[in-house]
Amino acid sequence: MAPTDETAQVDQQTSPFGTTPPTPPPGRDAAGQGARMPRWLPRAMVLALTLIAVFQLGSWAFHQLIGLLINILIAFFLALAIEPAVSWMASYNMRRGMATFLVFFGLLIVTAGFVALLGSMLAGQIIKMIEGFPDYLDSVINWINSTFHTDLRRVDVQDSLVHSDWLRKYVQNSATGVLDVSAQVLGGLFKLLTITLFSFYFAADGPRLRRALCSVLPPARQAEVLRAWEIAVDKTGGYLYSRGLMALISGIAHYILLESLGVPYAPVLAVWVGLVSQFIPTIGTYLAGALPMLIAFTVDPWYALWVLVFVVIYQQFENYVLQPKLTSKTVDIHPAVAFGSVIAGTALLGAVGALIAIPAVATLQAFLGAYVKRYDVTDDPRVHGRRIRRSTPFRARLRGLFGR
Repeated sequence: MAPTDETAQVDQQTSPFGTTPPTPPPGRDAAGQGARMPRWLPRAMVLALTLIAVFQLGSWAFHQLIGLLINILIAFFLALAIEPAVSWMASYNMRRGMATFLVFFGLLIVTAGFVALLGSMLAGQIIKMIEGFPDYLDSVINWINSTFHTDLRRVDVQDSLVHSDWLRKYVQNSATGVLDVSAQVLGGLFKLLTITLFSFYFAADGPRLRRALCSVLPPARQAEVLRAWEIAVDKTGGYLYSRGLMALISGIAHYILLESLGVPYAPVLAVWVGLVSQFIPTIGTYLAGALPMLIAFTVDPWYALWVLVFVVIYQQFENYVLQPKLTSKTVDIHPAVAFGSVIAGTALLGAVGALIAIPAVATLQAFLGAYVKRYDVTDDPRVHGRRIRRSTPFRARLRGLFGR
């Protein structure tokens, strides 16, 4: 006998043990399949967490190595600056390592000589100021007594200064800050050593570095990289040439002033003003002018005022006349672009960015200029800064009236 539909349904609901299991609610299988986690979700979560961890690790490593990266950047531009001298010496069958060593040795001799002269000058002036301090104090006390009708004595002033609270606090703060100054000096020496070593390797192994860089690029890209390297060398050398020329002009001008005023150590002070004002950005002008003013003040206070006036006037002449002309000739960038690049470099990397901003922007501008398509400019008066005169009806009436 063939089973009917009802008999089959009863057989399906009857368990082998004679009990009837509960009927599952409708749609349970579909809900279970919908609540199951997709296979791609765990891998996507692991990938997202891995990317976040890699980003955090890279950010931490970058912040830890930012000082080293800045030192390497400075060393690279220093190597570009001495590249022409090293290449010229290497063209006479001299090894690049020896040529680089001779260039650095010459720079070391010049720097050490300048620092020694400046140190001896400062030491002599400090000793002179200390020896003449009682005379200066007596003259000030006599002027105060004669002007304000007081009865001050040098012994009383010295006792009040020695036993004052602010002097004691100043000595204590200076004693506690000795360790900080020593740590900063050691850090500066280590940074200078790092920059020197990297710049030496970049200059001595310049051809090997270029070959290693070109070995991973196709031939067309190799030519572009070599051309960019050559442009960087030319622009960096041109920038240093312009700075050196401005330092020479500034030193000669200040030497004439200091020598005419009879200020001692005029040659050393002139060299100080020329180098510091040109190669220390932003605050170099103030540091350069402060020392000659101090030395001139020991001779005559009015001489210090004359030095201040001359420094301010010469700085305006240099900013608006001398620097734009020399920068446009050697670096070939607009003065406004040079000024903006210095501000941007200072905001990004501080004094280091201000120092390397102009050669970096000049290199980038020269390299991109080779790939920008240029067209002939139309012969329009507005291109040359002249306006096109168009006769208006009012002007036509006036011409007709005066013509009659």
